[in-house]
Amino acid sequence: MAGLVDFQDEEQVKSYLQNLEVEGHYQCYKENEPEGCHRLVDYLEAIKKNFDEAAKVLKFNCEENHYTDSCYKLGMYYVTGKGGLTPSLKTAYDCFLKACENPGKKSISGCHNVGLLTHDGHVNDDRPDPARARDYYTKACEGNYAPSCFNLSTIYLQGAPGVPKDMSVALKYSLKACDLGHMWACANASRMFKLGDGVGRDDAKAEALKNRARQLHQEQHKSVQSLTFGE
Repeated sequence: MAGLVDFQDEEQVKSYLQNLEVEGHYQCYKENEPEGCHRLVDYLEAIKKNFDEAAKVLKFNCEENHYTDSCYKLGMYYVTGKGGLTPSLKTAYDCFLKACENPGKKSISGCHNVGLLTHDGHVNDDRPDPARARDYYTKACEGNYAPSCFNLSTIYLQGAPGVPKDMSVALKYSLKACDLGHMWACANASRMFKLGDGVGRDDAKAEALKNRARQLHQEQHKSVQSLTFGE
């Protein structure tokens, strides 16, 4: 349909966007199609800038349809109080947990956020639970989510209640996070090889990992610069 629209014609564009909204509402509330609901959210955010209405659709799609991506986004709304919602990390945690427990594009990110909130103790009366956080970080790391692999490495590097210090496991997760492009994981792994922590001392590997960390830092710096000047 989009190919038939003359986007230089204001009236055609207006009609096209109105049809998108009508179609989104129909798919979501009449056909009960979760993907349609989430597309409606995208429309409400990007075109209408109506975040209050988007929040209502997200709640419906998460609570009724258990749609992973909507649960994750609803969690982010609760973190910041977006869409007129009362900020609540505990409610955000519940949303992220639903996202984590169901397949979807944002499932891994949901698991990571559950790990973060559990690790910090924000959802347990300010009592951190590193052992439970480890379980969710592990799930996200298995899905190749670099920040979770890095957080796992730091838990094992330092040790925590319920998670004994284990330098070899810390190195394993540092190397995986490094392979996935996490700069600080490369730096930590380099230091471990340099000092022989959890592994035999290997100056060549230490140097290679240090160079990888530098490369990632340069790439990150260039990326930030391009975003700044591109705006």
